[in-house]
Amino acid sequence: MSKLFTPYNLSGMQLKNRVVMAPMTRTRTMNDVPDDVVALYYAQRASAGLLITEGMPVSEEGRGYLYTPGIYNAAHVQGWRKVTDAVHAKGGRIFAQLWHVGRMSHTSIQPGNIAPVSAGTVQAVNTTVFALTRSGEPGPVVPSQPRALETAEVRRVTADFVHSARLAMEAGFDGVEIMAANGFIFDQFLSSELNPRTDEYGGSVENRQRFLLETVDAISAAIGSNKVGLRISPFGRIYDLAPYEGEEDIWASIAAALGQRELAYVHLYYQPVYTQAPVPAGFKAAFRKTLGGTVIAAGGFTREIAETALETDELDLVAFGVPYIANPDLVERMQNGWPLAESDRTTYYGVTGSPEKGYTDYPAWEAN
Repeated sequence: MSKLFTPYNLSGMQLKNRVVMAPMTRTRTMNDVPDDVVALYYAQRASAGLLITEGMPVSEEGRGYLYTPGIYNAAHVQGWRKVTDAVHAKGGRIFAQLWHVGRMSHTSIQPGNIAPVSAGTVQAVNTTVFALTRSGEPGPVVPSQPRALETAEVRRVTADFVHSARLAMEAGFDGVEIMAANGFIFDQFLSSELNPRTDEYGGSVENRQRFLLETVDAISAAIGSNKVGLRISPFGRIYDLAPYEGEEDIWASIAAALGQRELAYVHLYYQPVYTQAPVPAGFKAAFRKTLGGTVIAAGGFTREIAETALETDELDLVAFGVPYIANPDLVERMQNGWPLAESDRTTYYGVTGSPEKGYTDYPAWEAN
């Protein structure tokens, strides 16, 4: 049997296969609370070994995109409980991705229309977020210039993550994934180009990674490290994240630090289409060796590439993103050699006519 479809023990939790549905923002919740349509979307895809939700803002401040369901109040818990119940009824496992965008936000969706926050005040300019345009309509806008978090506020953001992690467990999730990839708040602290701080969260490699590791440790203490995953994107260039001096050193240091923590997994996204600063030769193998523990990777995988990565022990689990949009039964299609459906990019984000369009209306495979 193909290794991709064999069971896997994830920190004591049995997964029925090694296929993971990657987190994907779909902006389908008009009031930022998951509903029955969201529950159906995840339940349709519950044949994956593990589902990872779209990013859930841990606070209003952490939100960078309209219509993204959060996990910081009682209404969110109630809404997400519908999702976890639906997934578990299908025999699935699901982790909640906890998210704070940092500077990748706009004043139009910040509480009181204040500036978003970051490690410093460098604005992201070669990118957009989904917020309110000058006309007041939803659309792509350049992120606003951020303000630098005060030292005590950094610790408050960590507390926000812990609060959301506790609520996620209350909502029935099997665990949480900390979103520390793709140029969001933790990347902003790691980057020496974006982090000019002179307190304990800036300067040295140790200081710049302190915010991330303190958050990992605080969530682990709250819900158990075996229920905590972490997503990172070494050498990522998405969302106006530029190369910075000592980049390889900081990722090697993080690998060593994570290797001392017994997390459920580390989820790597190497962003293969961003080639401005290719991953150094041998880095992936060295990172895995130093890290130890379960490694998931995402980024352009096909069944064939996934099989090779598993057989050569590069990875333990493989995450698929875009293929899951149009193929709710992706596991079955790959396992049986059935063709994959193509998704409609115009319906990836937001509501076009109805929330179901391009979201829950993709059928499972049926032979003619």
